[in-house]
Amino acid sequence: MAQREPDPLPEGLVPLLDAERMRATDAWAIGTLGIPGLELMERAGAGLARAVADVAPGGDVVVVCGGGNNGGDGYVTARLLRAEGRAVTVLTTSDLAGLKGDAAANLQRLPGDPPQPFSAAALDGAAVIVDAVLGTGFAGAPRADVAGAIAAMNAASAPVVAADVPSGVDASTGAVQGEGVRAAVTATFHTAKPGLWIHPGKAHAGEVAVVDIGIPATGAPARAATGLIGAGVLGRYPRRGADSTKFASGHVLVAGGSRGLTGAPCLAALGAMRAGAGYVTACVPASLNAIVEIKLTEVMSAPLPDEDGAHTPAGAQEVLDRIAQRGGVVVLGPGMGRGDGPAAFARRIATQATAALVLDADGLNALAGRLQDLAGREAPTVLTPHAGELGRLLETSASEVGARRLEHAREAARRARAIVVLKGDDTIVAEPEGRVGVSPGDSPGLATAGTGDVLSGVVAALLARGMEPFEAACAAVHAHAEAGRRAAAALGGPDGVIASDVVEHLARTLV
Repeated sequence: MAQREPDPLPEGLVPLLDAERMRATDAWAIGTLGIPGLELMERAGAGLARAVADVAPGGDVVVVCGGGNNGGDGYVTARLLRAEGRAVTVLTTSDLAGLKGDAAANLQRLPGDPPQPFSAAALDGAAVIVDAVLGTGFAGAPRADVAGAIAAMNAASAPVVAADVPSGVDASTGAVQGEGVRAAVTATFHTAKPGLWIHPGKAHAGEVAVVDIGIPATGAPARAATGLIGAGVLGRYPRRGADSTKFASGHVLVAGGSRGLTGAPCLAALGAMRAGAGYVTACVPASLNAIVEIKLTEVMSAPLPDEDGAHTPAGAQEVLDRIAQRGGVVVLGPGMGRGDGPAAFARRIATQATAALVLDADGLNALAGRLQDLAGREAPTVLTPHAGELGRLLETSASEVGARRLEHAREAARRARAIVVLKGDDTIVAEPEGRVGVSPGDSPGLATAGTGDVLSGVVAALLARGMEPFEAACAAVHAHAEAGRRAAAALGGPDGVIASDVVEHLARTLV
């Protein structure tokens, strides 16, 4: 079934074409623009050859080709490298008699020794290996002989350069079922593919190098539904001006906290303040209010009825009343705890609040298996789970979420009619209508307690300032990751970064 074309991606998201849209783009380039398929393959092979030379300027090359167009790219690369005087061995995992179209034409053009059936021994002594076995059209698990070839390439001492996508990686989703090539570099054609930036595929792709094969960047009928989040997402961040007021900058209410977990709502509140919220109210159990007052000098507090330092259902009405009086955006869950009282508190606010909602931490756990309860909300909803929390929401395991991150993020967004921010190195922002933003990651300083609370506050602040929900979530993810990088740089590395360091660097990411 053809995919419904999504709304355009926001400014700052670099398009990533999945397999279906890449096929449609190739067909448009060939059928409408009149670019011969052989010419596209020649340019792809030339870019792949350049990547090989960058990885290994000298030494023997082994090119492993499959039976489709990915193999054809490999034959072009082998021909061009042989023309440069490189010693190139070509191996195949397919029956050459079944080769068709442009791939068959490039096999005929290959000078020198013909391809030989794949042998692990033939990889010995190579300076670099080219993986041109499975391309963007692959999904599922490789057949046994191909899986064996992939395992042999991974076991070899030489670095692997993958053509378009590492064999065994689903280009559209990043899923890896069975064996997947672990490449040092992936030379991907026209645009990067989502699976190169989404784990587990991201861990297989190595450095991603996009090769221009002559297809125009605009005009294709297939519009990308997925984009890589870049700094341009902050282009619509509403800056404060001379006529701004705290009310115009938006109100955020943080409802959370419990005995032993007062830091979480405080970090969420500080994140919201540093991201530009005009004023923030921390709604915490009354017995903990003095602690929060001491920690947060710029934040208002609202002591709520509690039982043994935890929220109770009675406190939910006070939060709902505050929303009715002053509006705002609610961050629900940081440090809330998992008892029956806090869970009932969270469920009532989540389902009855008329304000925009950012659901995090134990607010998410309170809705485990009950995502449909959120689907009827009229105000925007953003969920910010890690893999374990999303697993509980979908009644599956964290490992299952980890294996198919994009699929599960989209499923949760569909069920809850909400924006889902699945946290990780490759943080995924999925909306119910199908658009997805993917963070390029590379912010290891965020791997410490409390940074997720900071992110929930940033999301809420951008919503409170009037940004469209999908754009707000993507912008918050970018700002949060960049603040983590800046904090690590200031401290000489990521290992000593703590969540409050990330808060301190947030404002610098938004200028």
